[in-house]
Amino acid sequence: MPNLENLKKQAKQYLRWHRERYHPVAAEIRASLPRFQHLDDYQVLEATFKLSDAQELVARQLGFEGWQALKAGALAVNTQVKQVTTRPILSRTEAVLYVADFRASCEFFTSKLGFAVEFAYGDPPYYGLVKRDHARLCLRLVCEPVFIGNIRQREQLLSASITVDSATEIKQLFLEFQSAGVSFHQGLKKEPWGARNFIVLDPDGNLILFAGPAD
Repeated sequence: MPNLENLKKQAKQYLRWHRERYHPVAAEIRASLPRFQHLDDYQVLEATFKLSDAQELVARQLGFEGWQALKAGALAVNTQVKQVTTRPILSRTEAVLYVADFRASCEFFTSKLGFAVEFAYGDPPYYGLVKRDHARLCLRLVCEPVFIGNIRQREQLLSASITVDSATEIKQLFLEFQSAGVSFHQGLKKEPWGARNFIVLDPDGNLILFAGPAD
């Protein structure tokens, strides 16, 4: 088990991240502290979170019931500790899209592509996340060009790749977007490697690939 002083510093770091509204810490808080499990990321960051909460978070991550149990070493380390000490498992990835108009981008993804805004941070908002089923895309406001000229279109530089499980779904998704008036960089196409895909062009020039089986 790590040195107790290091664990105290870790708890203070969690407390500082929460105060700074550092988005990734919300998932750790929700996963380890039962009273936060019913809250979304935004609600976790807005909720009261004290040093004692941060200490309990550290203790539970190490398999103890609470901070006092950790300090006393009264409880045996449970299976959760073994999971912490084994090879880390990457549970999710989220593409980041750079946008010039945050509200317009949210409107595009919700009204055209059927996503929902999971959270938007800032006043006015400059960072947020949109979600449809298991697909999650982060939107980050950038007020100057990120790419030079039309290099994304010329080189077909994808900003995100989203998949479905069947040939029927990829066809249905293309028809859904087509009916919504979405702009396509590439229409529905069967690839030599056995996939069928299409590429959506968002208002900021981001290329988003949607792919599924060809048959």
